[in-house]
Amino acid sequence: MIRDATVADAPTIGEVHVRSWQAAYEGLIPADFLAGLSVEPRAAAWARQIRDGGRVLVADDDGVIAGFAAFGPGQLYALYLLPEHWGRGVGRALHDRVVEELPGDSAILWVLATNERAKAFYVRQGWVADGASQTETIDDGRVTLEELRYRRSLP
Repeated sequence: MIRDATVADAPTIGEVHVRSWQAAYEGLIPADFLAGLSVEPRAAAWARQIRDGGRVLVADDDGVIAGFAAFGPGQLYALYLLPEHWGRGVGRALHDRVVEELPGDSAILWVLATNERAKAFYVRQGWVADGASQTETIDDGRVTLEELRYRRSLP
């Protein structure tokens, strides 16, 4: 079941965020950075986002939040799943609901350039790399992320 997230979901969303980063970005982002990720700051950030009216959906799999997606006008900001739910259709269900709810004619998203699994997923969902890229630094500039922009038409 895909539903709107509530502030009460924020701790679990924070856990999904951290665990998915640790699994998906293993070997792509420095191991010490991934090992140092903490659920509490992410949970607090998601609670603020939800409380402030940010659009966040969760995939509720028999009472377990298996994943979440965050989006806003013209952009899918985040879509993450617990690793044990990868390949089970949960990400696709979340994605499809986001696409239904995104306003406008088209949308973008940014993907880590080295994340082949995510790039393949988005291409299967109709997204196309449009040639744009950006470099983002996190962890006080100690980690550099090269990202590619993908775009798709909306129904």
